[in-house]
Amino acid sequence: MTRQRRVILEELRATNQHPSADDLYGRVREKLPRISLGTVYRNLEILTELGEIQTIALAGNLKRFDGVARNHYHMRCLNCGNLVDAPMEVIDSLERALQEKTEFRVLGHHLEFTGVCPACQALQDEKE
Repeated sequence: MTRQRRVILEELRATNQHPSADDLYGRVREKLPRISLGTVYRNLEILTELGEIQTIALAGNLKRFDGVARNHYHMRCLNCGNLVDAPMEVIDSLERALQEKTEFRVLGHHLEFTGVCPACQALQDEKE
């Protein structure tokens, strides 16, 4: 693991947010001022391929990156776009049930819950 890759991974795992490559680039530059945005992108792709991180591609949005490599669910705020880990375990029985009812060989699943985060709820309550 190169020094650049290690710093990118450390910065990603140091946050419970799910930053974009641009956001992560800003954080990594504080430790490695000469790193390029392209290097950050390439290393994020490599870390994803190695199974060290997850890439979260949301329709119509930038890719976000998650330092938690194990399968888990997410919650996304429809107002501000905040993306956080859902505090629940993965339900493996979903895959088994779907596989039994279809001809698909299920290899995994990703689940995202959408709603309104507590901060946006508070803003809405202030306006009312």
